Amino acid sequence: MKYDFLIVGSGLYGAVCARELTDKGYKCLVVEKRGHIGGNVYTERTEGINVHRYGAHIFHTSDKEVWEYVNRFAEFNNFINCPIARYKDECYNLPFNMNTFTKLWKDVFTPAEARARIEEERGESYVENPSNLEEQAINLVGRTIYEKLVKGYTEKQWGRPCSALPAFIIKRLPVRFTFDNNYFSDRYQGIPIGGYTGIIEKLLEGSDIRTNCDFTENRENLSALAERIIYTGAIDKYFGYKLGALEWRAVRFETETLDIPDFQGNAAVNYTSADVPFTRIIEHKHFEFVQSEKTVISREYPSEWRVGDEPYYPVNDVRNEKLYSAYASLAAKEKNVHFGGRLATYKYNDMDDTVAAALEFSKTVPKKN
Repeated sequence: MKYDFLIVGSGLYGAVCARELTDKGYKCLVVEKRGHIGGNVYTERTEGINVHRYGAHIFHTSDKEVWEYVNRFAEFNNFINCPIARYKDECYNLPFNMNTFTKLWKDVFTPAEARARIEEERGESYVENPSNLEEQAINLVGRTIYEKLVKGYTEKQWGRPCSALPAFIIKRLPVRFTFDNNYFSDRYQGIPIGGYTGIIEKLLEGSDIRTNCDFTENRENLSALAERIIYTGAIDKYFGYKLGALEWRAVRFETETLDIPDFQGNAAVNYTSADVPFTRIIEHKHFEFVQSEKTVISREYPSEWRVGDEPYYPVNDVRNEKLYSAYASLAAKEKNVHFGGRLATYKYNDMDDTVAAALEFSKTVPKKN
């Protein structure tokens, strides 16, 4: 059978493209190397709980068009992301806000006092133009917060000293001088009731789907089936790593079901001290307010990435950005191939950005005659 589009990858970007192109009259074949659809937003049901197999995914956006779009495919609940940071035997609210500051400093009660304390802690450490993450973090929140809540977590996440990481990684660090524990400032936020897999299934309705199908291993045969390709895999893998491999961070998930109704009382608890090997524990039932006698938790262990591992976080330093630009130049010369999504653009995107980008691309394709 001949298709109009071969879509490589059934994650959010590929699935939105499949929906839009199918609605325009095109026939799409979606191939997925894993044994299930959905990419990293895939959720599976365990003990009546929708488990985010590849890490927590919380949908948030200020884009009304994107919010209304995803709500076509699922009803979203009113989950608000209010993570907790645990440092040794202490717990603090995230993002950094007045709840955090008043617990850290017993003589701080007002925004003015918090600002003054942070300014005092910057002291002689302040750097006009930060050259690394450590300098940038101390500029933003002072040394106490950096040492307790930033340093250990970040160094575990990236596998490098903060002094060796670029400053831009932490420029989006939320700091608020209000008693507001909502991590995101976006207008719309929630979790799809029933999990993300249901959304992907609806997006892919009308498309042919092949799971356990690796495009790289079957490139010639698969490419011959369609007029055009939408590729959402790793861009360097598409070109056989011929310019070298882009660097990523990998994550190992250790998931277990516990015979207790509640493990930590919150969806996400970050472990910020260096002596704890994992970065956080996710308790999945709290995303959808499930009442049950059992619970499912996942510990996240960041690790070095090697070719063949699942890539999670791009290492967007100078070397890798230069290498990505070289691959992007090669991609621009490929005929009838569109590169989109996190892996193909070597960029960590929030889900709303992914949906918006897929919709934007789809608008460039006219309805089929």
